Amino acid sequence: MTASDPGFDPAEFLPDDLLERIRERAPLHDRDNTFPEQDLAELRDAGYLSILVPTERGGAGLGLAEAAILQQRLATAAPATALAINMHLVWTGVAKVFSDRGVPGLEFVQDGAVAGEVFAFGISEGGNDLVLFGSDTDAVPTGDGGYAFTGTKIFTSLAPVWTRLGLHGLDTTSADAPKLVFAFVDRTDAVVTGDDWDTLGMRATQSRTTRLHGATADAAHVVRRIDPGPNPDPIVFGIFSVFEVLLASVYTGIARRALDLAVQTAHTRRSKRSGAAYSQDPDIRWRIADMGLAYDALPPQIAALARDVDERVDHGARWFTLLSGLKHRAITMAKHVVDQAMLVAGGGSYFSSNELSRLYRDVLAGAFHPSDPESAHSTAASAWLGPLEA
Repeated sequence: MTASDPGFDPAEFLPDDLLERIRERAPLHDRDNTFPEQDLAELRDAGYLSILVPTERGGAGLGLAEAAILQQRLATAAPATALAINMHLVWTGVAKVFSDRGVPGLEFVQDGAVAGEVFAFGISEGGNDLVLFGSDTDAVPTGDGGYAFTGTKIFTSLAPVWTRLGLHGLDTTSADAPKLVFAFVDRTDAVVTGDDWDTLGMRATQSRTTRLHGATADAAHVVRRIDPGPNPDPIVFGIFSVFEVLLASVYTGIARRALDLAVQTAHTRRSKRSGAAYSQDPDIRWRIADMGLAYDALPPQIAALARDVDERVDHGARWFTLLSGLKHRAITMAKHVVDQAMLVAGGGSYFSSNELSRLYRDVLAGAFHPSDPESAHSTAASAWLGPLEA
């Protein structure tokens, strides 16, 4: 099944009534700075956690292109819920990248997702701009094929509820060191979750700091040992491709919601001067047209690159430029659209109770996800101009 398949109906996986319940809860979780437990429970019951798992393993058998559409749809209701779920879907998406390419090792992620497990994403570290290419977390062999991880991970979404944490660390002691180790640890006393998530936006993600004190991954859950630095290994491509596509999807969903709210407002607000609806005002019409023109460019781009991942298209070294560029364009577009929506809605949108006010705060988080604007531009410059001269 593909996203262009006429048999694919997003409402089958995210029914309108479920979206409305999630939408109603979103401002409460934002106000109270709490994790959306009910959203997760309903999404789990609907089979959403296993949408990317093949049907033969009990999942829905969807592709990344379909998941991208669904994440855009979920983000129109609750961006923070969508962003939190993204981190689980990244791992199930990487597992799909592996299985599609005949690479073993992540079947336990697929089976776990079907069973209702929640996988969190423990890659980000404070000050580590190498991201996937390096780690400040120590990965020490346990002698039986497993590893013990000690270090600090930041922006760990799903912090209150995850059952397994996918992470990486640096092995500096083995004979073939250094090696980057990608593995999964369970929630134990060796994993300490901070209570430090009090942010401007995306509050319901509860992306708290995670401190690892010898957290152990057994041999069965050590997925990859690779050389640090840029690497063609499937784990690097899988994480980067799925992460960037699904991240672009969430922020594109925010833009769509802001555009829809601006259109609604333009039809309902009336000018005291002319008595006409704002939808008839030339300046408002220009703003909404500008929003629509910006938004319309992104869903086809997301669909095209997601489909290329699904169909194993080989873009070679261009993949990293294409994917980081997609994320960058989605973030800048979404922020522009929300800015314009605030102006269309007027002063009422400045009140914290207004949905646009929440979207305005939520969309700002996009700049802090990899690839950041500097990295995206550096990657694009190298692609077009070649590397910097030594």
